[in-house]
Amino acid sequence: MKKNSPKTESRHPEYQYLDLLQDILDNGTVKHDHNTGIGLTSVFGRQIRFDLSKGFPLLTTKKVPWNSIMHELYWFMSGQTNVKYLVDHKVPIWNDYPYKIYKKKADKGDLPQLTLEEFVDKIRTDDAFAKAHGDLPHIYGEQWRAWQAADGRKIDQLSWVIDTLKNFPERKHAILSAWNPQFLYAMAKPGEALSFPLCHILFHFNVSGNKLSCLLYQRSCDTFLGVPFNIASYAALTMIVAKICGYEPGEFIHTLGDVHIYDDHIEQVKEQLKREPKPFPRLVLSDDIKDLQSFRPEMVTLVDYTPHDSLKAKMTVAGGFDEKDRKIKDSKKKC
Repeated sequence: MKKNSPKTESRHPEYQYLDLLQDILDNGTVKHDHNTGIGLTSVFGRQIRFDLSKGFPLLTTKKVPWNSIMHELYWFMSGQTNVKYLVDHKVPIWNDYPYKIYKKKADKGDLPQLTLEEFVDKIRTDDAFAKAHGDLPHIYGEQWRAWQAADGRKIDQLSWVIDTLKNFPERKHAILSAWNPQFLYAMAKPGEALSFPLCHILFHFNVSGNKLSCLLYQRSCDTFLGVPFNIASYAALTMIVAKICGYEPGEFIHTLGDVHIYDDHIEQVKEQLKREPKPFPRLVLSDDIKDLQSFRPEMVTLVDYTPHDSLKAKMTVAGGFDEKDRKIKDSKKKC
């Protein structure tokens, strides 16, 4: 009798991400960002998924800054909208957005001219300046924890989701949306639209067999720089919410809309595709995590993370809305 061949090991789950990069290179359409003009290559509609019982999906084919991920996630979860918390914890990823708003005012002569470095330093050292110029209203923290209702109430979506998961685990409506049309694009009143994009806009929790899973929809996906953050952030969120609610972590499922690589990231992507994934690290959560209000970043510990070296690339502050877009839209209506 012929012996069975040995069972082949399943592919490392990180290959889903690497395959996505290759898919974009092979099948993408060339486009240009409407604000910056920078080129990008894009595909539309993809999905990847990670079993959180088999390791924490922090990419290993390049070093991903865990400190930034965890503090940004806590910034969202605690409902904060001022970048001072991030600046104080050496997280630079949101600095460009308030600076962009500040610079527009400075270019009109309303404020002193500052470089980005000077602006960030004043956020760090001057509380009054940070309060005046570091806030980004209507972004994730506000939509998660203080959604502005038409009757004046502020709705704490994240608390409601956690309460739903604890008390009604078989129901199918544990959804949180950050997509608030009142403050987006030409749907907003003139002067009230966000000038920067909200990309990861809706997530949905599901309890099955005492395991909590999360499905994220992300409409716009900077695949080289942003998506690795988003995978780790929402995987961590899933594990933290599972801990609070008394469940085991299930899957993180990531549904991606416009999935793109910017032109100035192409060489770094090609280098990353040459690398072999290493074992995923583990995320250890303290038993002190009891509820949303008492949760702190130091209650989460990353263990056994041994990635390849970093691959540096410039973040593109792309997309968003400018009031001139409204005028362009209106002029097209008249044609």
